Amino acid sequence: MQARQRYLEGWYLLGATSLVMTVLAIWLASMRGFEVDGIRLVIRYTARTSLLFFCLAFSASALYRLWPSAFTRWQLRNRRYLGLSFAVSHGIHAVAIVCFAAMAPADYAAATSLSSYVFGGIGYAFIAALAATSFDRTAQAIGPRAWRILHTSGVYYLWFQFMVSFGMRIPAMPNYVWFLLPLLAAMALRIIAALQARALRATQVQESSRP
Repeated sequence: MQARQRYLEGWYLLGATSLVMTVLAIWLASMRGFEVDGIRLVIRYTARTSLLFFCLAFSASALYRLWPSAFTRWQLRNRRYLGLSFAVSHGIHAVAIVCFAAMAPADYAAATSLSSYVFGGIGYAFIAALAATSFDRTAQAIGPRAWRILHTSGVYYLWFQFMVSFGMRIPAMPNYVWFLLPLLAAMALRIIAALQARALRATQVQESSRP
């Protein structure tokens, strides 16, 4: 039992998620003979796996604070590797986009705009920076204050970008509204956990100031 649990922790977890996502991406592309339709499938699939891993990492500390349990302890303990799994997923997503642009340049041009290049580029820059500083040595190199600023601004920017990316598709595809729900739920959890922590600190200050 302990051996099986070990493979759901740390680097084993990252290796497993990366392998599964890569194999599934290749399988999906092969279903359409590695043509444009298959690449589109991979783009849609990796957008969803990226959303899953992002929400798991984004909500980890809040969920554990509000509902400590075996699962939320595991989630918090592996937040770094869930975040890196998100980076791998979006890396595969980027590869699929590049393939789409090379195979169908006219369709790619119709599906993109200057704003998608700008805001998408910022998003990928944040993903690269967050992934690069998810290791102890690099985190220590930039210092705790810079690390905190980078990771706070990065995750909130990515949350906003997910909201916009999925939200702008709702008029044409109403089912995309369901992808906004985990994002809104994760943000609500963070806000509630922050308010609870603030109230607890205020109570502790009041109690410590009593004679």
